[in-house]
Amino acid sequence: MAIEFLVDVFKAAGDTDAIVWRDQVFSYSYLLARVEHWRAEINSRGIPRGAVVAIEADFSPNAVALFLALIEHGAVLVPLTSSVAAQRAELLQIAEVEWVIAIDRADVANVEQTAVTASHEYFQTLRAAGHPGLVLFSSGSTGKSKAAVHDLTNILEKFHTPRHRLRTISFLLYDHIGGINTMLYTLANGGCLVTVDDRTADGVLGAVARYRVELLPTSPTFLNMVLISEAHARHDLSSLKTVTYGTEPMPESTLRRFHALFPQVQLTQTYGLSEVGILRSKSKSSDSLWVKIGGEGFETRVVDGLLEIKARSSMLGYLNAPSPFTADGWFITGDSVEVDGEYLRILGRKSEIINVGGQKVYPAEVEGVVQELDGVLDATVYAEPHALTGQIVCVRVALRDEEDPRAFTRRLKQFCVGRLEMFKIPVKVQVASGPQHGARFKKMRAAASETAPKNS
Repeated sequence: MAIEFLVDVFKAAGDTDAIVWRDQVFSYSYLLARVEHWRAEINSRGIPRGAVVAIEADFSPNAVALFLALIEHGAVLVPLTSSVAAQRAELLQIAEVEWVIAIDRADVANVEQTAVTASHEYFQTLRAAGHPGLVLFSSGSTGKSKAAVHDLTNILEKFHTPRHRLRTISFLLYDHIGGINTMLYTLANGGCLVTVDDRTADGVLGAVARYRVELLPTSPTFLNMVLISEAHARHDLSSLKTVTYGTEPMPESTLRRFHALFPQVQLTQTYGLSEVGILRSKSKSSDSLWVKIGGEGFETRVVDGLLEIKARSSMLGYLNAPSPFTADGWFITGDSVEVDGEYLRILGRKSEIINVGGQKVYPAEVEGVVQELDGVLDATVYAEPHALTGQIVCVRVALRDEEDPRAFTRRLKQFCVGRLEMFKIPVKVQVASGPQHGARFKKMRAAASETAPKNS
């Protein structure tokens, strides 16, 4: 039974806190009862083993219990959240979804069967092995979303080893590899998963204070939001032991400022991808961008400056794209890295590198400098084509107070002189309001370039 080890943890934990949802606390005994409920419900509905089942939900007791019961049933899970509502029909079609179970804000479920029969070879492989599966979609920043198919038995393997029991915020989403990793890690160790409906800085930090949270897994963009809003000054964060960050490169200025505010909190960079899972990681120090990644079940290598990973938890492949693996089984991540012995520094996606006359510019480096300028709340760096240099560096900036755009542009460029090489200094500057991140709290570089003015 794929979740037998989790059931043993739940039984041992008994009435201790398992999940906090909408300011209600639910025990492990309650969660185990919900798993039993879904076992019966799945059978009574006639959902066959190996069926492809979409779960439309966010973290809730029912959503977690259903996720586990479907694993036990050998289903192929397709978690979806409201963040992909606009793409819902497309994603259901790509994943060949046969059943849809939608869980609303009251934690009430609606079960429907579609007219689809899933026949993809990866689903056939999972069914033949009797293994549960998982379909995760990429963000689709470069076009149509890619659907990665996993054998969940391989993903679950690393959670068999007992680790730390922690009270943890479920910040990353239910349909994100990081969110699923957080859920499984917390429950496998008898911790408490504190869910948040409000993912603003005050909403998340308020939950940290109320429920004495010890671990906050998040993104660099969110940590910058905390600094911008000064929400940290309005909440008691004395319980917080560790903050992990990933999903995008961390600007050095953001890391340095956050560490200065919370020297007692361990800051750890994480690394993972929908295609390979979440690797174990160890930062050189809380204020360092150098990180050691890998651990049991993972191998890493760097080829031509790009990180490649071989993992037991790697996906079977994409439903709707060619295999991204090398002939010898390595996944080419597309992330540019620097190497220092056992440690790596993640520079950014190769696709996001700006090429100025043959010189490489990494957006996170420029953002880190721009965000140090007085009055700047946030900055997103992107590229625009240029007839002479191929590309130029552009930046979209949010300001604390209103300022003449031309005067600010001069001030920004003067500030960058001596801090950045000349080819890295933004040529175009756009002063704009509104969020610069998506639902997954990652920078929206494509959106920034699409909305940029044609002159500055």
